[in-house]
Order: sequence, then C-alpha cells, then structure tokens
Amino acid sequence: MASKKKNLLIVESPTKVKAIKKFLGSGYEVAASNGHVRDLPRSQMGIDVEHDFEPKYITIRGKGDVLAALRKAAKNADHIYLATDPDREGEAISWHLMTALKLENAKDRFSRVTFNEITQSAVKEAMKHPRDIDMNLVDAQQARRVLDRMVGYQISPLLWEKIKRGLSAGRVQSVALRIICDREDEINSFIPQEYWSLDATLKVKGEKKPIVAHYYGKDGKKAEIASKAELDEILKDLKGKKFKITEIKKGERTKKAPLPFTTSTLQQEASKALNFSTQKTMRTAQQLYEGIDMGKAGTVGLITYLRTDSTRISDEAQALAAKYISDAFGDEYLAEKTQSGKAGAKIQDAHEAIRPTDVNNTPVAVKEFLSRDQFRLYQLIWRRFMASRMAAAKYETTSVKIDAGEHRFTVSASRTVFDGFMNVYTDEEDQIEKNTLAKRIDENSELELQEFEEKQHFTQPAPHYTEASLVHDLEALGIGRPSTYAPTITTILARHYITKENKNLYVTELGEAVNRMMNEAFPQIVDVSFTSNMETLLDGVAEGDVKWKTIVENFYPDLADAVEKAQKEIEKVEIQDEATDVVCENCGRNMVIKYGPHGKFLACPGFPECKNTKPYYEKTGVSCPKCGKDIVLKRTRKGRLYYGCIDNPDCDFMVWQKPAKKACPKCGGLMLIKNNKLVCNDPECGHVEDRSKDDEE
Repeated sequence: MASKKKNLLIVESPTKVKAIKKFLGSGYEVAASNGHVRDLPRSQMGIDVEHDFEPKYITIRGKGDVLAALRKAAKNADHIYLATDPDREGEAISWHLMTALKLENAKDRFSRVTFNEITQSAVKEAMKHPRDIDMNLVDAQQARRVLDRMVGYQISPLLWEKIKRGLSAGRVQSVALRIICDREDEINSFIPQEYWSLDATLKVKGEKKPIVAHYYGKDGKKAEIASKAELDEILKDLKGKKFKITEIKKGERTKKAPLPFTTSTLQQEASKALNFSTQKTMRTAQQLYEGIDMGKAGTVGLITYLRTDSTRISDEAQALAAKYISDAFGDEYLAEKTQSGKAGAKIQDAHEAIRPTDVNNTPVAVKEFLSRDQFRLYQLIWRRFMASRMAAAKYETTSVKIDAGEHRFTVSASRTVFDGFMNVYTDEEDQIEKNTLAKRIDENSELELQEFEEKQHFTQPAPHYTEASLVHDLEALGIGRPSTYAPTITTILARHYITKENKNLYVTELGEAVNRMMNEAFPQIVDVSFTSNMETLLDGVAEGDVKWKTIVENFYPDLADAVEKAQKEIEKVEIQDEATDVVCENCGRNMVIKYGPHGKFLACPGFPECKNTKPYYEKTGVSCPKCGKDIVLKRTRKGRLYYGCIDNPDCDFMVWQKPAKKACPKCGGLMLIKNNKLVCNDPECGHVEDRSKDDEE
C-alpha cells in the first residue's frame, strides 16, 4: 500500500522549521528556502532595458542543492504551502519559489499562507486562510530591486573610476549620506551666540529649603539676556528690590502612554536605551521572532514579526494584556482607551506592532533561556507593549510668578500623583526629577533674597547624527523603509563614508568626496523630495494603483543621460595622484597622494617595487598655540577629520574647524573659519567677525 502523501510547508529560515513542524503534526513536512533562491546576476545589471525592462533572474549561487531538495519534496507533496515572511520581500520569495519549483501551472497544488508570530495558535489559524500570491506586493519588491540595481550598477563604476575602487552608490544610501553631510556642514558653519541666565535663590519664611527662581523678563514680557552688559543692568535694577509672589497657579498634566514599537521606533529606542546598533537590534529581534529553545516548552517565538510600520494590536492580544494589567497592577492601571497611532497610506496595517506573543512570558520568566542581548531587547519590547495598554501618568503642576520691581522670575514644579504606565516603562525624559515646592507656599509667603547665580552660555549647533536620530529623520522624510535602515547604515559604515564614535556619526574625507560627486553629477538621485516621492510611487505599486514598469521606464532614461554626461564632465575633476615634496626614504622618488578607506595617504609611485606609505598631513600655514609647530589636517583612527599639532602625541592641541591665519584682535588667540565668519577658539572671548576675501583658507 502506498504511503499517504504529506503536505509541504516552506518557510524562509531553518530556525522556524522544528517549531512549526511540532505545531502542524505528522501530516506536514516543513522545509526552509534559506532566504531568496533567485536574484539578479552579480556579473551584470541583469535588466533588459531594450525589452520592457524585464529582469533576468538566475538561481543564486549555492542554492542549487536547496532547490533540488525542495523540488523533490514538492513532487511528493499533496499540497504546497509557501509560508515565507509576511512582507513584500517574503511575498517575492514565495513568487520566486513558485517559479523555481515550476508550480505556475499547478495553482490547485500550492497556496500562500502568512503568520505574524511563530506560535501554535497563529500558525494553525493561518493554515485556515490560504490565498494566492499577492502580485502587487511582488511587483513592489521587484520595482525596488530593479531601481536599486540600476542606481548601483550605473553609478558605482563611476565612483570606482573617479575616486577609488570598491565604492558604491545606492538609491537610499546616497541620500542617507547626503543628509549626514548636510548636518556636518550645518555644524561646521554654526556661529555660537552668547546668552546669560540669572537665578535667584530665595528663602521662604518658615521653610527650611529655599527655592530657586529663574529670570523670566521685564514688565511681564519674556526676554533673553544677550550679554553681560544687559545682565549688569538687570542686577542694577534689582538692587534693593523686594521679591514678592504675585501668582501661584496649580494644574494637572497627563502624559499619554507610548505606542507599541514599530521597526523604526524599536531601532531608535534600542539605540538610546541599550546602545544597540540598528543591525544588532534587527539581528537580535529576528532571533526572538524565529524562536528560542525554552527547554521543556520547546522552541517558542517570543515576539511578533519585526518588520512592521503599524501600531495596531489584535483584539486577542489586547484582551490578554488587559487581564495581565488588571491582575498585576489593578483596574485603575488599565487605559480607558488605547492609542492606535496614525493610520497613513504608507502604513501596512495588515501587520501588528512588535509585541510579545504571550504577555505571560515575562522577562523574568524567560531570562534563563536568553542571552544577555536577547533578554535586554525582549525586556524593552515587553515593557513598551505593556505600557502602551496602560493608563496615562498624572502630574500635579505648580507655576509661581515672583516679581521684583519691573522684573519677573518664575518657578515651575510638578509632582507625580499617579504613575500609570510609568510603573513598567520610563524613558530618559521621565527619569528627570522635577522641581518640588514647599507645601505651605502661597501669595502671602515672605521671600528673602539669599544670592544671585549668573551664568554665561553659548547656543549650541544641531547635534551630530546618531543611528537613532538618523533613523528618525529618514522615516520622517519618507526615505526608504524601516526594514532598509539597518542595511543602509551598515553599508555606509562599511564603505568608510561615515564613522561612528561614541554613538555619533561623522563623515570621513572619503564620504565627503563621494557626496560631492553625487551632488554634482546626480542631484536628482540624492534629492530628498525626489526619493520620498519615489517611495510613495512604490507604495502605490503595492496597493495596485501603479504599474511597476511604468516607474522604471520613466526613471531609467534620466539616469542613463546623467551617467553619460558624468562620464564626460567628471573627467575634468578626476582625482589624480598628486605629487608632493615628500621624498621616499626607501627609493628617493617624490611620494604621491592616494585615497584609502579613511581618506588621503602618501604612497611611493614606485609601487609595487617600493611599497612605502606614510600618513598624509595637509599643512594649514598656522602655528600651534601650545608649542609653535605646524597645525596640520589629520584624521582619527576611524577616519574623522580634525586639525592638530604635527608633534602629536607630544603636543595634544586639536580643533575640529580649520584655523585661520589671522589672530583674534580681541585676545590674540586662534581664530577658526566657519563659512563666512571667523570665530575665536576661546569661548570666554567669544569674538566673531565677518571673513574678508583676503582671509586665506
């Protein structure tokens, strides 16, 4: 008697196989494709621009054995379920599997199924709702892949030719690089503005603890103190004046619970709270999603699918969370109405937010089965989800106006009266202690001035990007999609276009050279609005409103023209090996300037016979204020440019901006060049002047 045929279910990752097989039982064979099985060839662009831009897909090298095993299993299967990940990429993998397994003409033998979490209930429920492959999602993925390939394979060779080998351009990565470069330019050209603060320490009669009031303004109008002269004038006015409370206003403030995590917000919060890179966050979340060996319980998927931009939560998950909160904290901690976030055209609401698959799997309960990184990320996800289902925190606020003559000072304080969601989840802002006021203070309280505290401040430039803030801005600008942020940042770090120091991202000299060329030759590719509009069109493909080849055929001619033009025009600014007056001590030739992973260096032109290299230091013509030797252009070990003494490490002088040859007329110190201004390096001096055309850089 012939053995009964089994159903075949194909997933992407082999990590899921064991758990899903256990959920489905003996009637199913479960196999993994190990990601994509077909892709565009590496040796060529792989898009037939002469024949309707048809992609030329081939079997990925090394996947032949995987496909052979899947074909054999499919041949012996009664029905084939394609259960790749529930997103565009997963839909495309299912489509490629259908083609590779020759299932196009056997549509009654295969179905597409998706599940948002690797749990028994989710998998079994998914099997009840098989469907056809969604070609709109497939086409949306094809469009992205083809556009990315066109940009990469058309522009990257130009970068190789004009700057150095091994560089790359990308539809999203080049815009991300531009955004970082623009921020660097903004920081470098920033001119600090002086301002002062004035605090009054006041003793309240009958109270042990004094209060500290901050200067607000004059005649009830808010005013900034711009200089020491203004401050001295205010202090002169205040001399002998009595401080009196003119108004005490009490109120209530609520702080809403945060939304559950999306891919983007998880990357941002894991960066801030755990110091995880975006790549590490996604890798660790993938492990939690695919399943953790929980001993007797077997392999358990601890979180829902990690690539989502939705904040929606299923009714079942909401009910379980509400029961847990009620039992653990009390009904007063339940949110009256949970936030759902903004529903936008770009949000794929078929997915849920990232949440625990079972709220009863508390971080403490599963800690023994997790690595340190897995535990820390799971705890963050669990706490954020629970907080999102809880009541708002409530504060009692007090604001006090204190007048002295024509001048006003203010005191603000707040006190938590109900912690709500903050019982389980707080961010940096929540952890800052608020001022507290004496309970018995009122309009009749007598105040006595103890002292003034005056401080000089300077305005600060926008901060350098971190991975978290870059992800935030990319999402806000509509550049790429959350699932692309980690590989984008990883790529521009790997290419040495940017470097990371203490969380901050800095542009290297090489990154500046690539960005400059992209801006000159391909302004449309690195234009933020153009890239954002392209994302909207690609979303239209996923929704079935736009044909994917229409986007490609409109995009390609302009790209091809720009590449052809750049081939001719960029030759004028081609980076040559520039000769120097530094003599190679090994062979006597004059050394030349070359580009390396971190920027310029000196190399002997006699290579490969002579392999001598040296650091390249570009002289500024300015002497070190500490030791009198040359200040030269240098770079940190990770490639960030700075100006420092050539005698380092014996002399540790360094600045980030280029020094000017002109000395400060006010203090005689070093002046720095910031766009069209010269700024004294000594913040206590604070001298700023316009830069004349005669001031050399």
